[in-house]
Amino acid sequence: MKLELKDTPGQLLAALKPISDIGGNIITIIHQRDPNSSENTLTVDVVLELAETKLDTLITTLRERGCGVVRIGKERLLQKQSLIMIGHLMHTDISDTVDQIDRTGYAEVSELHMVMPAINEPSTAKITIRAVCPEDMRRAVSILHDVSKKKDILVLEPLEGVE
Repeated sequence: MKLELKDTPGQLLAALKPISDIGGNIITIIHQRDPNSSENTLTVDVVLELAETKLDTLITTLRERGCGVVRIGKERLLQKQSLIMIGHLMHTDISDTVDQIDRTGYAEVSELHMVMPAINEPSTAKITIRAVCPEDMRRAVSILHDVSKKKDILVLEPLEGVE
């Protein structure tokens, strides 16, 4: 969310307090004065987690407090994990593998980078999955493992944590 505030004491708090009051979780705040602004304003970028059903109430409250809501962007897939797949990916229909994750509604494949050394040789791919929350990520990775096992594809997970 990008906000425009008057550059006066207390305005940043006036913008952030409603987020907390409505149950939002503030992830990052970036604010800076615009030296070219003749209106003595500053912009604030706020990255937050908030139930979508509460967004309209938040926007109304912010505007009532004199905060200009310049832009709102929604990113619902906050978890990200990359895995390596090794096997005959093209011959076993990689698009079907991707579709089985994408149609869950809580996860999707956001990147796929593949190397195919020769027609009859196994391919290698880096697959990146994005999911709504850690539990959904575990479910999506489990789907990938199940599908890959049926297709005789090896899946390697990172040794440490989720990206």
